[in-house]
Amino acid sequence: MGVFTELSDVDRLTIASAYGMNGLTSVIGIADGDTETTYLFRTADGEFIVTLFENGAEPLDLEQAFETMDSLYAHGIPCPKPKRTIEGKATCRAADHLVAVVDHLPGSPTKSASAEQCKGVGRVMAQIHSALARKTKRKVSSLPSGSIHGALVPENIFFIGNEVRGVINFRLRHEDFLISEVAEALVNWALASNGKIDPGKASAILRGYQAERTLTAAEKDALSGFVLASTARHFAGNNDGGRLAELSMAAYRSISPDLFH
Repeated sequence: MGVFTELSDVDRLTIASAYGMNGLTSVIGIADGDTETTYLFRTADGEFIVTLFENGAEPLDLEQAFETMDSLYAHGIPCPKPKRTIEGKATCRAADHLVAVVDHLPGSPTKSASAEQCKGVGRVMAQIHSALARKTKRKVSSLPSGSIHGALVPENIFFIGNEVRGVINFRLRHEDFLISEVAEALVNWALASNGKIDPGKASAILRGYQAERTLTAAEKDALSGFVLASTARHFAGNNDGGRLAELSMAAYRSISPDLFH
């Protein structure tokens, strides 16, 4: 999250008024990567994260993301509680930008997750898959499919100690094979620079996941292939094309039956 658009005093009051925030005491810009402008609004009603979208977000996209968060929040999954305008809308406009507001979550991301934190990532991923499955009509397939988060990267998961206390950024939710997101999680949280998947972290993610949702035999068999594809995308995006095959095969070979125990 970064600060690319400055808010005037009028903009701040416009947002506070649109969402019925009482007693605005401070507005703090949050500079921590990403591509949107993000502020912390402190008010008499609590603390809220205010996001100004810089890259063409549409109100319908954010409405769908809000519906996802509402559903997950109702099932006890640690995601932000969306705040709607006094007119019941997911967004408003200020400073020529689309604006959305959610409750502030405790905790912070980590750049080097422990095995115990990885276990929490696996657990919350399975909880998301299971909760969203209640609203998804799955097609008949040897691989279970349904709604996935779409961006379970380290900057989108907050911890206090080893406990997952927040999952954010549901704009990329989409339908896919569930095992595809498990593979993405292994790459995002357990991949080393030499292409190998850290067995301790990978096993922790899989144990956490299966504590909530048991992987099928077909999913276990398919995991290495999905990890291969995910690793190739990762290194291609990081300009490691010259070693793409070598690094991707190292990840592929890292997936063994022992990781599931």
